[in-house]
Amino acid sequence: MQRFKPTWESIKTHTVPQWYEDCKLGIFIHWGLFSVPAYAPPSAELGAVPNDETWFCNNPYAEWYFNSVNVGKGPTYEHHIKTYGKDFAYENFADMWKAENWEPKKWAELFRKAGANYVVLVTKHHDGFCLFPSAYTEYNSTRRGPMRDITGELTSAVRQAGMKMGLYYSGIIDWRFAHDPMFCGEDVRLNNCPTHEYADYAYKQSMELIDRYHPSVFWNDIGWPYAGKENLPYLLAHYYNVCQDGVVNDRFNGWHKDFSTKEYQSGQANRREKWEMCRGLGLSFGYNAQEGEEHILSVEKLVSLLVSTVANNGNLLINVGPRADGTIPENQADKLRGLGEWLAVNGEAIYGTRCGSRENTSTENGGIYFTEKEGQRFVILDGLKKGDTTLTIPGMEGRVIPLDASVQAESKETPDGLEVTVKDYDPGKCAAAFRVC
Repeated sequence: MQRFKPTWESIKTHTVPQWYEDCKLGIFIHWGLFSVPAYAPPSAELGAVPNDETWFCNNPYAEWYFNSVNVGKGPTYEHHIKTYGKDFAYENFADMWKAENWEPKKWAELFRKAGANYVVLVTKHHDGFCLFPSAYTEYNSTRRGPMRDITGELTSAVRQAGMKMGLYYSGIIDWRFAHDPMFCGEDVRLNNCPTHEYADYAYKQSMELIDRYHPSVFWNDIGWPYAGKENLPYLLAHYYNVCQDGVVNDRFNGWHKDFSTKEYQSGQANRREKWEMCRGLGLSFGYNAQEGEEHILSVEKLVSLLVSTVANNGNLLINVGPRADGTIPENQADKLRGLGEWLAVNGEAIYGTRCGSRENTSTENGGIYFTEKEGQRFVILDGLKKGDTTLTIPGMEGRVIPLDASVQAESKETPDGLEVTVKDYDPGKCAAAFRVC
């Protein structure tokens, strides 16, 4: 049944499906030609410094290697000249990327152990190389490099592991169509591929992805070609009709969204609407060989990020950047396994919940976060110090029961609220989750 018509009025009646509200954790994957040089200066998080020429010259995103080289100065440019030579074209990486050790089922197994319920694969980043057999270009992974349908194989493995599959597509940028190094501000960024030719190309490839793989998430990046605005209602209506569990993000120039996005420190979280936090385990999305353990989130910080996101009405889409050979670096895999171990014990306070009606608070003894579902209330205490810690939750009544049986806690009602004492706590357990009775 064709529920949605190709009009903005019809499309805007779409609502966020329950699975996306409930799932809380997804895995983002940036893998491609940029994984071969695997280089970027580990400078700063997006949003921590002005998004200007300085940012693009020192861009910590390894997946932006093509652009960083073409800026013509800065660490990535200098690295490229020294390592590959001035005349070495980015496209040559397509024949160097072999993915010889890639086993999609092992990826899916790891993501499931991490506690993820959905996966989003980058099918075409801004460099234009496609990880699927597109009829509109031979610049893809079935014709060059791996000689495999990366998107198809991973989609099958993810679904067999019981997770939803989503697909990322760089809608507004393809540097092969038009490329000015992107350090001149938002206007250049949104009009990097302004032609009707590219708008038609993006539309057709997006339709390919929808019809071939039926993604549960269609994750567009940065924006949509202004020259193709008239076609977007047709694309979105088709997507919602074909993928009845589907959701789209907010990166369509403000024209439409099911959920908003925040990337590192860029963007705002809003408890009144559904949103998604996306970031790499390190400072880059694509694999960056320059990143060390000091750049990677610890398990404790990863759990904290998940808790604060979920308790504020968001999902966490945490990114892995595989090596060119298809293996996921152990310092990334270890963090995912650690997150999964925490969720296996405390997931009741995360999955299927909604952000609590109470505002989350921060105290000198740690953060206090609230979630709830089906009449149940949960409180999650984050940042607890080693040993005994006492916190008071203003206005709360009842008592707390730890979800982790090894956590010892007492609670009592006081005139100031519910006083909770956690005894002999080991911070290595990460945040402590409790059911409130």
